[in-house]
Formats: sequence, C-alpha cells, structure tokens
Amino acid sequence: MDHHDAAADSIVRGGRIHTFDAHDTEVDAIAVRDGVIIATGAAAQALIGSATRVIELDGRTALPGINDGHLHAAWLGARWPRIFFGDADHGHAPDGTLVSTEQERREALTRAWRLLASLGITSYTEPGIGPGEDDGETGCFGSDMLGTYLALHREGAQTARVTLLRLFGRIDGDSRLDDVLAGIAAPVPATDPRWLAITGVKIFADGIPPMRSAWVQEPYLDGSHGELLTRGDDPVVAYREMVLAAHRAGLQIAVHATGDRSIDELLSTLERAGASTRRHPHYVVHGDLATPDLLDRMRALGVGVAVQPLIAAATHAWASTQLGPERAGRAWPLAEMLERGVLTTITSDAPIATPDWRASVDAALALLGADDASLRRRLLRGMTTAPAAQDGATAVKGSLEAGKYADLCILDEDPLTPGRPLAGIGVAATVVDGRVVYQRGISAPVG
Repeated sequence: MDHHDAAADSIVRGGRIHTFDAHDTEVDAIAVRDGVIIATGAAAQALIGSATRVIELDGRTALPGINDGHLHAAWLGARWPRIFFGDADHGHAPDGTLVSTEQERREALTRAWRLLASLGITSYTEPGIGPGEDDGETGCFGSDMLGTYLALHREGAQTARVTLLRLFGRIDGDSRLDDVLAGIAAPVPATDPRWLAITGVKIFADGIPPMRSAWVQEPYLDGSHGELLTRGDDPVVAYREMVLAAHRAGLQIAVHATGDRSIDELLSTLERAGASTRRHPHYVVHGDLATPDLLDRMRALGVGVAVQPLIAAATHAWASTQLGPERAGRAWPLAEMLERGVLTTITSDAPIATPDWRASVDAALALLGADDASLRRRLLRGMTTAPAAQDGATAVKGSLEAGKYADLCILDEDPLTPGRPLAGIGVAATVVDGRVVYQRGISAPVG
C-alpha cells in the first residue's frame, strides 16, 4: 500500500478530544477513513495526505457523538418546537393527527434529524413504532411511520444512527397478549444495522406516579396501587408471557415500568427464565420508583435502565402530591443506579422534554446535588458509552477509538469543567461517519 492509499480521508485535530475509552484517554487528533477512526494522537497526524481534509478544532473540545437512548424522533419532528416540559415549549400541538401523508412523515423525520444534528446527537433509540399504533391519534407511531423510516434508510438519507423497537400495543396504553405474540413472531424488516438496527420490542407495563398509574407495592396516598396495562385473561400472566416470548425469540425488551411492582415482575420473570447478560440487554424505561434491591437484581441480570432527569425535575412536585414528600424523595434514584453499576443511560424522552442533552446533564447534576469532572464524565458516558452498550454496539460506537465509527460532537468548551452549566456551551459541529452533518452558521449539511 503506498502512502496515498494509507492516507486518512479526514483528520480532526487541534483541541482536546475526550475518547471515553476504558482509560479515559485524551488525544489531540483522530484520523478517519471510510467513516471509521483509523488512528489517534501522533499516529493520526502521520496519516495526513495531499487529499486529506483537515478539520481544525481551534482549541475546541470533541467527544463521542451523543447517543440518546430514548427519544421519539418521529413525534419530535412532527411537534417541534412544541414539547411538553421545558423552555422550548411554545404551546402544545393541537390535538389529533400530526402527520397523515408520506410527505408529512418524511418531513417530520428529516426535521428531527436536522435538529438532532444541530445538538451533536449522532445516534438515538426510537422506542416504539409498529402496528399497535396503526389507529393511533398522532400518526407518528404506526406501521406507516416504520415504512417511512425504512424508505429514508434505504435512500441513505439518515444523519443519525437509529436503534428502533417495534410496538404491538398502544403508546402509553394497553397491549393485548395475542397481538404482542403475533408481532414477536412477525419477520423483522431487512436493514443495514449500522444505520437502522431493529433490535427488539417496547412493552408498556404501567403509567406514571404523578397520575397514580404506576403499579406499586405500597399504596398511593389515596389507597390505590395503580395497575398493569398488559391485557389477557390475567394482566400479570399476560405481562409475563409477553416478556418470556420476546426473550425466547432473542429480542431486546424495553419495558416502560415506573412502579416498583412492575419492575419487580419483569425481573422475576427474567430470573425464572434464567436470563443473563446479553449483547442487546433488556432494560427498564424510566424506573422512577426502583428500590435498591431492585437495582441490585437488575445489575445481576444485566438489565439496564433509561432515565430522564428533566422529567424528574418537571414532575417531582406533582409526584409528591400522590406519593408523599418522603417517598417522592426516594424516586428517580440516579445516584444509586450509578453507585451500583447498573447500565444507566441518560435520556430525554423528547418531545416530552427537550432533546438538548446539555439540559439533561444539568438536570442530572441538580438531581445528584454534586458537580465535579468525574461526575460529569460519568453522566456523559450515560449518553455515549452506556447507550452504545444498550444498543449492543460497543464494538463500533460510544468511544473514539481505532475501529469505531467517526461520530463526534464538537463543543466550544470542555463540558467536563465543573461549575459551568452545560446549557451555555455551544455545539460547533457534528460529525457522523466521518461526514460533517452540522456546522454552526451553515444551514445545510456539509462535507
């Protein structure tokens, strides 16, 4: 191989690059060829050839591209800039259908992708698209939207990598055992998993504590316990059978479970099945009322959790009116999740909250009541290396190492420096697969 063949397609250099590898190595350059990192540091600098594109950081900081492990992109794109909680909320979107035609669905997804690129987000999990929502109100979650995802994917239109979960019940609603079993048995569409990986299924076990619809052991202040959303001859049996069927089919299971009782039933079912750590780990979405014992069992089973600090901040007072202040004070146990080594992803659940991950980190720091470089790194790993593990993709993304995708978020300042809100740190550029998909001041993707 001559020097020209060995040269990098592009080099990113001239600033601090947090690799988030196993040793938290910092380097000053990375070299990219065919969308993959081929070298870092001095070895990267040596690969500059006559045709190599040099991306100068000019003292900025780069880190692995942000991976939001729970974000409804189709719904976000259809609603934006309207969200449910947060400063970006300009009033709720009108009730009823948001998208109904193929063109509207395409516009919703591409609008979301442009927004995510502007935030440094290079990967996300779309948590629930499928036939369970074919009669859904918004038009954002049914089979037609899955078809639009597949069409745009096959056209090479994506500027973010997507992990997608199929949905055989209703969003935030009930699901019938026979529908879920039929869906699990249905073939998975063929895709290039580097860009669209359809890994499993989403199951809604219960609601949320502020609505007294989370399924709990200890009653709410009004004496109620919430209930399961799974439907069959018996809701508990239906829940167990859904989980077992997906598990035995080798599918990843993401369960919306906020109550301790719904989490316990998931773990008990997996324990009886002899479940253990797997490439695509099962995980709990939200886990608001997870107890230390449940977290220990999750860790032992290799079950992860996707948490939303912005939702915790927005709903804590509301939840207190249903749970009581002391019990609400134990909710959203992020510190315990991190201390116990549970696979924990820090996510937005956009458009419930803003997709801006910087706000999520700030909310997490407030929830934890602490701020130092080590903790910031831990939280940012919850948006990079941890979701890569949730996606079963640690071999190819989540950190900036040779052999992994060249997916980067380039910031004006180092987000690990304590004392400065991340919300004030600008995103200068976003690189996906070695291609600049966002550059501040340039409206269209470049590179």
